[in-house]
Amino acid sequence: MVITAEILEATLEHLFLAYTALLVGALVSVPLIFLSLYNAKLASLVMRFSNLVQAVPSFAVVAVVVPLIGIGFFPAVIAIMLRVLLPIVKNTYIGLFNVDPSLLDSAKGIGMTDFQVLRYVRLPNAYPAIFAGIKFAAILANSIAVLTALIGGGGLGSMIFEGLTNFNTSKILAGTLPVILIALFLDFFFSALEKRLTPEYLKKSG
Repeated sequence: MVITAEILEATLEHLFLAYTALLVGALVSVPLIFLSLYNAKLASLVMRFSNLVQAVPSFAVVAVVVPLIGIGFFPAVIAIMLRVLLPIVKNTYIGLFNVDPSLLDSAKGIGMTDFQVLRYVRLPNAYPAIFAGIKFAAILANSIAVLTALIGGGGLGSMIFEGLTNFNTSKILAGTLPVILIALFLDFFFSALEKRLTPEYLKKSG
């Protein structure tokens, strides 16, 4: 009973950590991409920064956060956020930019404003790419949250590392299995959401 309560508490901590970071990453990156539609220099800067962060190994990102910010929940959020930026930024960028030019011309031809073109033309056509990016980022956040236990992030990662330290197989499995189940659920959930929100004509053309 105690072990079950410990697993539940660690799982809730893990989910809160991982998806607070994912939300922060989305709130930071998506507006920047929207602005990048109208500013080539900003688009180049955002993509270069995202690629630079992604090129650094996950463990190094987690480690370098410690001397800069410290340890605990907030530094763990920052470390995860930095790792999830690229899939969100890249896929949103690709989705919004790779819209059929004839659709954009037609939208502008009937008098749509830039905001209306973004909302009614670019975004619906970009859903498949955007959801693919968010799905990958969500699964990535789930895995990086395990590593951030090393800097005080807590959650399932703490159980896993404690099990490894004490050669406790039961504790390792108690921490690992929920992480795997969360990843499988995320894959199913975002795939179903993408299918539901993607326009019918895009499904047929795919």
